[in-house]
Amino acid sequence: MSGDRSQGQVSTVLRLLNEVVRGSSGIPRDCARRFSEYAKRLEVIINQVDKILSETPPPPVQTALKGIAADLRKVEATTGVYNNKCKIYLLIHCRNLCKILQETAQSIGNWLALLDLGLQNNNDLQKKSDQLSREMQQAQFSVTENEERICSTLEKEAHGRLTAKAVQNAIIMDIARALGMDSERNRLELSQQIQLLKDDLRDSNDENDLHILHSLERMFDNWAIEPVVVSKPIDSDAEEDAPIPPFKTFLCPLTKEVMKNPVVLESSQSYERSAIQHWFAHCREQGRDPTCPVTGQVLKSLELRPNISLSGTIQEWVDRNVDIRIKSAIQHLGSSASVEDCERALDDIYKISEEYPSSRYKLRKSGLIPIIVEAMQRPSQGHVGSQLRSKVLMTLLSMAGDDDSKKMMVEAGVSRLASKSLGATPEKEKEYAVRLLLEFSNVKEFCLRIASEKGSLLLLSGMAGNVENPTLSNLAEQVLRKMEDVEENVHQLAAAGRFQLLLTLLCEGSENSQIQMAECLSNMTLANSDKELIVTKGAKVFVNMLSSTLEAKSSSLLALFNLSTLDDNAAVLVDAGILPPLMNILFKVHSIQDPVPINLKELAAETLANIVSKAGHWEFAVVDSEGHALQSEFIIHKLLELLTHIGPHWKVNLLRILYGISSSPQAAESAAVHIKNGNGIVTLVAFLEDPELDHRIHAFKLICILSERLGQDFAPVLRNNNRLVLLKDKLLNSGLYASEECSAAAYILANLPLSDHEVKNVLGADLIGCIVNALKEQRGNRAGRNSWAGNTMVEGLLGLLLHFARCSDRTVLDSVRENRLMIVFKEQLMYHGQPKVKLLSAKGLRYLSEAARTVAKDLEPQPPNGWCVSYMLMCVNPPPTPVLCPVHGVPCDQDSMFCLVKANAIKPLVELLEDSNIDVQTAAVEALSTILSDTNNLKACVEELDKEEAVQHILGLFFVVRPGQLQERIVWMIERILRVDEQSQRYSLDQSMVKALVEAFKHGNSSTRQLAQSALTNLKELSGASAGVLSRSRLQRFGNPQ
Repeated sequence: MSGDRSQGQVSTVLRLLNEVVRGSSGIPRDCARRFSEYAKRLEVIINQVDKILSETPPPPVQTALKGIAADLRKVEATTGVYNNKCKIYLLIHCRNLCKILQETAQSIGNWLALLDLGLQNNNDLQKKSDQLSREMQQAQFSVTENEERICSTLEKEAHGRLTAKAVQNAIIMDIARALGMDSERNRLELSQQIQLLKDDLRDSNDENDLHILHSLERMFDNWAIEPVVVSKPIDSDAEEDAPIPPFKTFLCPLTKEVMKNPVVLESSQSYERSAIQHWFAHCREQGRDPTCPVTGQVLKSLELRPNISLSGTIQEWVDRNVDIRIKSAIQHLGSSASVEDCERALDDIYKISEEYPSSRYKLRKSGLIPIIVEAMQRPSQGHVGSQLRSKVLMTLLSMAGDDDSKKMMVEAGVSRLASKSLGATPEKEKEYAVRLLLEFSNVKEFCLRIASEKGSLLLLSGMAGNVENPTLSNLAEQVLRKMEDVEENVHQLAAAGRFQLLLTLLCEGSENSQIQMAECLSNMTLANSDKELIVTKGAKVFVNMLSSTLEAKSSSLLALFNLSTLDDNAAVLVDAGILPPLMNILFKVHSIQDPVPINLKELAAETLANIVSKAGHWEFAVVDSEGHALQSEFIIHKLLELLTHIGPHWKVNLLRILYGISSSPQAAESAAVHIKNGNGIVTLVAFLEDPELDHRIHAFKLICILSERLGQDFAPVLRNNNRLVLLKDKLLNSGLYASEECSAAAYILANLPLSDHEVKNVLGADLIGCIVNALKEQRGNRAGRNSWAGNTMVEGLLGLLLHFARCSDRTVLDSVRENRLMIVFKEQLMYHGQPKVKLLSAKGLRYLSEAARTVAKDLEPQPPNGWCVSYMLMCVNPPPTPVLCPVHGVPCDQDSMFCLVKANAIKPLVELLEDSNIDVQTAAVEALSTILSDTNNLKACVEELDKEEAVQHILGLFFVVRPGQLQERIVWMIERILRVDEQSQRYSLDQSMVKALVEAFKHGNSSTRQLAQSALTNLKELSGASAGVLSRSRLQRFGNPQ
C-alpha cells in the first residue's frame, strides 16, 4: 500500500513538472525560462528516483515528494495566470512573477535536500540531487533595473502624479525599449500591445492595473500625435505665400514640437533644453542615472551644448513662416472679412505671439495693432460679437509684452476699448480686459490714460468687491492698487469709491495737499459708508484745518458740510473737537487782521446744523474756552442775537441749529427756558410771516417743538396781530395737506391754551369736519405715514380735536356729535402705532366721556305740564319706557357720541393698558376712570368694565406699576371698584391685592395713601375679618395721610 502511494507521488510530480515546463514556455521572461530549466533537471532526477525506489521508500523521500508536488502546483497556477499574456502585462507584473518563482525554487531546493537523505545508497544520483538543491536554494530571480524603474514610474503615474509631457514621452520610449521595440519604427506594434493589455484586463478588478492602463493610454495618445513634417529640402520654386511644415529634425523627440532652444547631448541627440531638463530631473527623482530618452544610453555627462546650427536653421524657418502668417492675417482682418475669418486670423496671431515671443516685434511693426483695434470696433451683436471681442483682447494681451507694444496699443485706443469691455456680460471678455489693463498699469503714463477713460475705475471698483468671481476680483484689485501709486489719479479713484490714496494725502500730505483733498470731497456725492470711512480716518485733520489759514478753513468747512450730513458722523466729529472751532468761526467778529468772511460763517452754521440734527452726543461737549455747552444760556442767547443781525442767506441754518438743540431730550428743557428768557419767542414768531419760504418752514418747525413746553408763553404773542388766524389760515389754505408749514401750524395750535371763546370763534366748529376728513386721508396715505410732516400733522390735528372735545359750548358740542369724534378717536387708537397718537386719542375719549355727564342732563325726559296732558294720558297708551344707559342713567344711543359704552370704546382702551409707554397707559386709565365718576350708579358701571375684562387688566397693571401719577389713578379706580360688595368679596382674600395696596399706602403720595387706606377698608382689612388682617395699628405704623 505504501509502495502504491509512493508511485503515485512520483507520477504526480512528473506530471506537474511537464505542466510547468509547458506553461513556462508561454511566458517570454528570463525568470520563466530559468525555472523551466530547473524543472527539466528535476524531472531527470525524479525519473531516476522512481527506478531505484523500493516498494516502501524512506519517509524523507515521501515527505520530499509531497512538498515538491505542492510547490509545483503553486507554480502551475502562476504560469496559468501569466501564460499567453501580452508583453506589457508581463512587464508591469514582472516583479511579482519573479518573486513567486524565486520563493518556489528555494522551497523545492529545500525539499531536494531532504530527498538526499533517502538516496544514500546511490552516490551518483545523490550528487546530482545535491547540486540541484544548492542551485535552487540560492536562485535569484530579479527584474532588470530598467524594468524596475518602469514599474515604479507607471505606478506613480497611475496614482495621480501628473508629469510633464516631455517626461511622459520619454517613459513611452523606455517602455518600448523594455519590450524590445523601437518606439518610432514599431509604433503600431506598441499600440497593439496596449490594446492587448486592455483585453487582458477586461475582467480584472485590480484597481492598480486599471489605473496603469488608463495612464498608459493617456501617455501613448499624447506621444502618438505626429506633426506634419517635410523630409526633403525646401524647393526654391515653392510658393512664397504658403507656410511650410517643419523638418523632422526641427522637432524635439520629447515634446514633438519645434525646438526653440535646441541642445545636444553626448549621445549626439538634440532636444529642447527645457524638455531634457525635465527628464533629467525625473531621473534624479527616480534615483537612476540620467539617460538619453531616444537611445537609452546612460549619460556620463549632463552637459547641454547649444545646437547653434540647428537653432539658426529653425529661426530662419520660423521667420519665413511668421512673415507669411502675418501677411495672411492682415488680409483676413480686412474690412470685408467675415467674423469667422477675423477669428481665425486672431487665433493665428495669438499662436505666433505665444509660440515665438521673439517675433512679437514683427507683429508690432507690421501694423497689426490698429487693424485689430478696428476689427473690435466693428458693429456686432450678441454672442458672436462678444466672442470676437474676447479673442481681440486675448491677442492684444499676448502681444503686450514690451513697452513699445503697450504704447502703440494705448495710442490706438486699446485702453478705451478694454474699459468698455469691463461692462460686458461674458466673464471671459471682462477677464481679458482687466488683464490687459493690468499690463498697461505698470507704466505711469498708461495709468493716467486708464483713469481718464470714463467709468473704467468705477467698473474696476465694482469688480474688486465681487466675491462671486474671486479671480476677476483679485485682478481688478491689482489694477486699482497700481492706479493708487499715481497721485494724479486721486480724483478719479475717489469718484470710483477708492479713497485710500485720498486719505493718505489728506492725513500725511502737505497743507496744500490737504486743501486739495478737502475741496475734492466737498464736490463729491458720497455714499453713507464712504462718509463714515472718511470721517473716521480724517476727522482730526479737518478739525485742525479749521484753525489754519483762510483757504484751509474754507476747504475744510466745505468738506465737513458734505460729510456731516450723515447722522452717525456727528459723534465722531464732536469727539475730534469740531465744536469749539465751529463756534469760534460762527461768533467771531470780522476784522482786517483776522478776517472771517460771511461764507465761512454760513458753512460753519450749516455744518453745526447737521451735527445737532441728531441728539445724544454733542449735548455733553464743551464748545468754548469758558466751558459752555450748546444748550447753555450764553450760546442760546448768542445764536438769537446772531439771528437778528445777519443777512437772510444763512438765517435758515441758525433756525436749524436752534431746532436741533430744542429737539434733543437732554437739551430741550434748558434750551426752551433760555429761548424764552432771551426774548426768543417774539423773534421766532416774526419769522412765521417771513417772505422766504425756508425761513418760514424752519421757524414753524422750531416753534412747533418749543410749543410743547412754551405753549403758555407763545399764546399771548400769537394772539397779538391776530396770528392765531394766521395759523388757522395755514391749515385751510393748504387744504390740510401734510406740508411742513401746515403740519407745524396744526401742532402749534394744538399746544396753545385756547379758551372756549377762541375755540368757537377763532378755530370755528366748521373746522372739525375738515380735520376729520384730513385724518381719514392721512390714514390712507402710507407714503407720508412715517415722515415728519405726516406724523406731526396727525398729532396736530388730534390735538386740535382735543380743544373741541374739552369745549363746553353747545354749538361746538353739537358739531362734535355730528362729526362722531368718539369714533374718530377710537379709530386712531386702534389703527395708528405712534405712542403720541395713542396718547392724544385716549385723552380725546376721556374728554368726551367727561362731557357725557353734561350732555346727559339735556337728554333727561321732562315731566309733562297742564290739565290737557293728564286728559291725554288717560286717552292714549303710554309711550314705551326707553332703555337707560347703565353709566349715565339716560337713554344714550350710538349717535350720542359721548358714551364710551355705547361707542364700544372700552375694549380698545383696555388694550392700551399693555402698551410699553407709561404715558399711554396713564391716558387709558384716566379715560376708563371716567366711567366710575358717578358714585350713585357704581355697581352698574363696574359691571360694564368687568364685561370687557377691564377690572382684571387694571389689577394686573396695579401689581407692577411704580409710584406716580399712573399708580394714583389706578388706586382711585380700585377704591371705587371695591366699593361694590361683589368685588370686595371677590378680592377680600387676595393677598396680592392686599400686598399691592399696602405698598401703595407706604410709598404713594398723600392722595394715593388715602385711596389705598379706603380700599383696604373696603376689603374689610381694618376689621380683621380675614386671615390676612391688617390692623389699624399696623396702618398707623406706616403713618396716616395728611
